[in-house]
Amino acid sequence: MSNADTSPARVLDAEQLGHLRHFDNLSRLLPNDWSLMQGKGHGQDDFGAFRFQLAYMAYALALTHVHRLPAAPGLFQPAMQRLVDKILLPEVWMYWRDVSRGGAVFNAHLADRLHEEWDPVARDNIMYSAYVQSMSLLHDHLFGSDRYARQDSLTFAHWSFFWGGQEKRFSYDRHSLNEKIYWQMVQNGYLGVACEPNCVFQICNQPAILGFRLHDLITGGTRADEVVAGYEQAWAGFGRLDAGGHYNSMVLEDSRTIMANHGPSPWMDAWCGSLMNMWNHDFVHTHYPRQVADFLVPGPDGTLSVRTPPRAPVMGQEVVADNCDFGWTTVWASEMGDGDTVRGLLAHADRYMSPKWRDGGLYYPRNDAATDGDGHQVAMDPMTGNVLLGYARLNVPDGLWGIYNRPWRPEHFTEPALSKVDRDVEVSRAEVVDGVLHTRLRRDRQHPGDGTVVVTGLVGRGRWTVEADEQPIGHVEGTAAQLTGPWADAAHVRADQLLLLCGDKPTTFTFRQDR
Repeated sequence: MSNADTSPARVLDAEQLGHLRHFDNLSRLLPNDWSLMQGKGHGQDDFGAFRFQLAYMAYALALTHVHRLPAAPGLFQPAMQRLVDKILLPEVWMYWRDVSRGGAVFNAHLADRLHEEWDPVARDNIMYSAYVQSMSLLHDHLFGSDRYARQDSLTFAHWSFFWGGQEKRFSYDRHSLNEKIYWQMVQNGYLGVACEPNCVFQICNQPAILGFRLHDLITGGTRADEVVAGYEQAWAGFGRLDAGGHYNSMVLEDSRTIMANHGPSPWMDAWCGSLMNMWNHDFVHTHYPRQVADFLVPGPDGTLSVRTPPRAPVMGQEVVADNCDFGWTTVWASEMGDGDTVRGLLAHADRYMSPKWRDGGLYYPRNDAATDGDGHQVAMDPMTGNVLLGYARLNVPDGLWGIYNRPWRPEHFTEPALSKVDRDVEVSRAEVVDGVLHTRLRRDRQHPGDGTVVVTGLVGRGRWTVEADEQPIGHVEGTAAQLTGPWADAAHVRADQLLLLCGDKPTTFTFRQDR
């Protein structure tokens, strides 16, 4: 980050820090504690399911690390590992045992050919497998790690004392899972891998493309280029957009029938555009202004809400599910760099959607009512309230595009960095600019911890001048740290690491190598 912007905007504000804390809090919940995460749908069938909340928290953490706090791997790596651990829990993926058998409106005619499938990545189900793939590869790419290269590091296992017989166990790693999804893509002519049987959605294949790109960055391969080229050719006959100019929803695998974005539904355009931007930038940006204009509703004082069409009955039944229209539209606008729309939507959320602070974290609680007494949109689903509005606040223009197209160079991993961050430390800035480490730290005593960060890349690399809020306070030289004044006891060297004790007030530290 040698040419990073050093303006005050580089420092995270209270709301951005609150979203990061909320992600961290959710990642620390005990196994099978899904507090605040259950939506109004049954099981894990809809667009606010646990797998989506976990995956997009990981994506939001990755975006924040890359674009805002690149010198704080110790803040992000543990949380991303916990999110991967959670997406492997049976409660997240066991829906597939039932969904794999078909019987839905688009695959009921195939039910006699389908069977119960316990392995959640063996066939179809790209709406789960691609997130396990991309989350594990994001972790290993961003932190220079081989954690998920280890055999059996991505294992799906279930056993019950009460039913089901022997344990069901399916073991993968980042490479074998990537291979599994790649060959599913190839065998379907690069059209994509189905979510529910027979349903190949544009949206759900985008995370897999991200995964292929990350795997290429780790291994030096070119799978992503191959898949994108094949994918473009496969979809050329159907068209990306429907007659109304909105993204086509999906292709039915057996009949090759294209399904348009009926309604149109905001979430469909917004989710697809947010992800596809990483490899199809110009196309997505060209169509965004006209598409988003169909969904935005102006409100008082520059606020904006999102027009949500009513859901049509399916098989004579009311569909009870979260659509996440508001959240995905906000994310889409953030990826497009449409600051006015992001600000308008967040202003509406802050005014009408009851933001809450809990354990230092910021979120918007679930609300199943559509509007308040004055007609203002107030509906809030957990996917939007826990994840998507925070994602949008933390994102930067073309954020996902940047991860895909502008990866860190190898020297990034040798720069000074916060390699470990105690739970009670708030990090609002962490970046290396022209060889100088800048970090803004505060101890938050409402959380457990020792108030310390571990800084690597300094000790044993010559003499470094340390400043606190632009005032020199000492040096790190050789294997010793010598600070003065109120900071005299705040720094210690242990092996090749500098341990820094943070104060209760936000303090900007700089570490500058003497020449």
